[in-house]
Amino acid sequence: MTPVPLTTPDQTPDERRATIEAAPLPASIPGLLEAAAQDCPDQTLWEFFDEGMSATYAEVNRDSRRMGALLAGEGIWRGDRVAVMLPNVPAMPLAWLGLARIGAVMVPVNTRSSARELAYAIQDSGARLLLIHEELAAILEAGDLDVKVIIVGTPEWDRRLERARPGDCPDPVLDHDTLVNVQYTSGTTGLPKGCLLTHRYWLTAGLVNAWRDGLRFRRILATTPFSYMDPQWLLMMTLYQRGTLVVGRKQSATRFSKWLADHRIEFCLFPEAASKQPSAPHDASNVVRRANIYGIRASAHREIEARYGFRAREAFGMTEIGSGMYMPLEAEDMNGSGSCGIAAPFRETKVVDDAGKELAPGETGELLVRGAGIFEGYFGKPEATAKALIDGWFHTGDLFRKDERGFHYIVGRKKDMIRRSGENIACREVEGVLRDMDQIEEVALVPVPDDLRGEEVKAFVKLQAGHRGDEALVGQIVAYAEKRLAAFKVPRYFEFIDDMPRTPSFKVAKTELTRNRVDQRQGAFDRVDRVWR
Repeated sequence: MTPVPLTTPDQTPDERRATIEAAPLPASIPGLLEAAAQDCPDQTLWEFFDEGMSATYAEVNRDSRRMGALLAGEGIWRGDRVAVMLPNVPAMPLAWLGLARIGAVMVPVNTRSSARELAYAIQDSGARLLLIHEELAAILEAGDLDVKVIIVGTPEWDRRLERARPGDCPDPVLDHDTLVNVQYTSGTTGLPKGCLLTHRYWLTAGLVNAWRDGLRFRRILATTPFSYMDPQWLLMMTLYQRGTLVVGRKQSATRFSKWLADHRIEFCLFPEAASKQPSAPHDASNVVRRANIYGIRASAHREIEARYGFRAREAFGMTEIGSGMYMPLEAEDMNGSGSCGIAAPFRETKVVDDAGKELAPGETGELLVRGAGIFEGYFGKPEATAKALIDGWFHTGDLFRKDERGFHYIVGRKKDMIRRSGENIACREVEGVLRDMDQIEEVALVPVPDDLRGEEVKAFVKLQAGHRGDEALVGQIVAYAEKRLAAFKVPRYFEFIDDMPRTPSFKVAKTELTRNRVDQRQGAFDRVDRVWR
């Protein structure tokens, strides 16, 4: 059965917001799945195209009960935490749905985690069980983990899941405030913190993303890891839409455009790195109705829409708040503005100074967000929670400005700033300018201690194929930047790298770039002294 859309394109954004906020939420994540499976049992819920595996709504509903029964048989019960270190295979979302059914809590672990990082997640969260894929099991030899381990992906695992009886799955009473995830942040500053996410969090995120445009999305693409929040809310969005989630093993900028065409995708999260690839005949051979973009250079927005033939709109979210802002489809005049949009349904925002005073439109300060369905706090860290959540407002740590119409603009992270000779330099601004160069695929700025100026600016640069990182190219980059930036913002140091490390959300992992470096000048070209350090 095709669902009756909750909202329609004929409504205004304000009307759609009011409709979404007035809609009753399902009682729980399993409640949403049950209702969807009753509506369209034979509809394909997900396709894992790298695995060649798919399942209908009825099959996923049944197998999530099998997973719940299996986990309950291991002694897992309401409130227990289970670490899950699986790639994008069906067992990953099934584990989440199975844990949600029995009132337990998933602790997603990035498949790229080291043994130390895995041990931290288990110890910090208090996980009683680890589900780990056989491809990743070698990590267990690197340390003694104080946790019971089940290897997933083996023939024995498949037999165990098949033998588990759906009728044996416990059916506790769940509510919107039942905890379902301890979701660790990327850890850009210090050790990662576990965000406490409830059924309400995910149901709200799915509802907002499903209906804020008033469109039907029948095929939704998910290629970032399920250990990150995006594929989880994309699954919720799919359930509300009664659509199909199309899942890839791993994000790929080079193959992304082909995926859109081959899999008839109607909604995706479009990575900027894909637009830096050479043009291909299939680029516009897609049926995408909307693509979400995040932090893309303002100058590239219209180019992306023209090249791929779809409507791309900015959005903003965080693990702590879920959906925070979005750009309405109707706001054509905002294309290329650099704005990430208006407050999403259920969200209220304000921009404040260091004293907490709300600022006037156009002024820059820290973004605060509140509303139903944000996180409950950081697991086991009451001081961090008290600092981040004040009177219901989450302090994002992001610098924003908001115009008189309520459109938001990211200026940068409060902590992603370089202070050179008393001047503040927002890394995001400089990175955006340099990424506009045809020769550059990606760039990341970091500060370098300097006795004279306090800090100097260093740029890690990944070049497009066919270009060489030498002194001549540095000269071209500097000349390009000097025409577009104040002189003090132009980097002094340039280091050319073959690969840019990424977080699970495909953002640049600056901590990886600077880790184990005593002197950030080493290996870089110093354009002032004109030497390779």
